Amino acid sequence: MSIDKNKITTQDELGEPAPMDKADERARAEMEELERRAKKDVAEGLSQTDDDEDGEEKPAPSMLDRRR
Repeated sequence: MSIDKNKITTQDELGEPAPMDKADERARAEMEELERRAKKDVAEGLSQTDDDEDGEEKPAPSMLDRRR
């Protein structure tokens, strides 16, 4: 069984970027999502601190408690 080189279509011919070329975009998007979540967690933590001024102590939110 051999491969007919005339029947092969490359990603360049199709205009598709290679998955490796998309890695930077995926990493950037993931970092932006992590940054957004971190800012949200900080904001929630700060508002929780303001709410706790009445004397109640609540544990800080944990990353382990987060369910996806």
